[in-house]
Amino acid sequence: MKQYDLIVVGTGSGGSVAATKCRQAGWKVAIIDELPYGGTCALRGCDPKKVLVGVAELIDWSRRMDGHGFSGDFSIDWATLLEFKRSFTIPVPEKREQGLKRRGIDTFFGKATFVSESMIQVGDVILEGKHILLATGAKPMQLGIKGEELLLHSDHFLEIEDLPKRIAFVGGGYISFEFAHIAARAGSEVHIFHKGESPLGQFDSDLVDLLVKASEEIGVNVHLDTKVAEIERSDNEFNIRTIRADQEERWTTDLIVHGAGREPALDMELERGSVGWGSEGVIVNEYLQSVTNPRVYAAGDVAATMSLPLTPMASRESHLVASNLLKGNHKKLEEIVTPTIVFTIPKLARVGMSELEAKASGRNVTINYKETTDWYTYKRMNEKVAAFKVIIDEEEDVILGAHVIGSGADELINVLAMAIRFKLSVKEVKRMVFAYPTSSSDIAYML
Repeated sequence: MKQYDLIVVGTGSGGSVAATKCRQAGWKVAIIDELPYGGTCALRGCDPKKVLVGVAELIDWSRRMDGHGFSGDFSIDWATLLEFKRSFTIPVPEKREQGLKRRGIDTFFGKATFVSESMIQVGDVILEGKHILLATGAKPMQLGIKGEELLLHSDHFLEIEDLPKRIAFVGGGYISFEFAHIAARAGSEVHIFHKGESPLGQFDSDLVDLLVKASEEIGVNVHLDTKVAEIERSDNEFNIRTIRADQEERWTTDLIVHGAGREPALDMELERGSVGWGSEGVIVNEYLQSVTNPRVYAAGDVAATMSLPLTPMASRESHLVASNLLKGNHKKLEEIVTPTIVFTIPKLARVGMSELEAKASGRNVTINYKETTDWYTYKRMNEKVAAFKVIIDEEEDVILGAHVIGSGADELINVLAMAIRFKLSVKEVKRMVFAYPTSSSDIAYML
């Protein structure tokens, strides 16, 4: 048996930050992962996805500008793109492992399971820790569909050697839409099956409607109120049975991908460790400490908190856990303004309150909503979809929420998030001088 001051399960942002900070403080630290070191974002999520999105954006831009000073026909070379993407991901596991080892952290590979409240087993080795941090992230949600074992998961989609001619996505979440926009621009026939009335539920419905329309115009077939009831394999094809308005339909595709959301990765024999959990993850207090086993903490997607399941939040929570471990519980997790983005083309972003939340709050609010394809910022690039919705508290003169769709949505939302976070008055934000012409220079006209 090996003894440690801290055992960390998970090598992504939620685990590696705390592991490093505690080791720097002189603690004896071990870290475990059953997957390649580096975590979802660096290896199977945000970073590699953005590489693919970048090329899809180039295709979109070239097609929009055809006949407007540009001529030519570009296409995506999937094999070369995959090779380029791997140039970012392949070095990560070794670099992450070597970096941890250089700091004096013991690294272990394999599935981690609790043996007792203080002991973790990995392979044939048992580790005992004064403290344990769970940062195992999330995994694809169980859907209860007959044949769901045939679904390809998002991390595997990023490794497909040859992109099929026909691809179907189950669920209308950000994974489905982001990959659908890439695949459609690479020449695939794409279908998204979503059981609800509107996809991307956490985003503004008016802007989502614009995105759905834009998706359909590039060849993404979005089927709403459509439940996937069964998936079967037939040779090299997949047969899908869907139900819409009590009517059955059948579809055939070359690949079917899980895009219906993720859930905390809790398969660690938590009951043996007296670690309480629920559907949202490990149940923790305001210090991110397990409410049933005080030596255990949790950070990132595996913890049941109000935080959005985003990499920056996992990193923030890992910093908080490290501080509480080293100095005793003194830092509480607070709700913080957090922007989030769907990297489709165009991008869709939000921060702060939704229109419904603002109206339900009882505040005196103004809703500024406008489609902006005729604004110079978007007209010069011949963009077909661009709009914003900004929610303002008239009495306090502050921004409560912002929602943007368009090529500059990712940068705009960060500026607006800063204004919300620090409660800058609308008057002061309007007086800010931004570089022109940029997306940010439009902010005064959005308010």
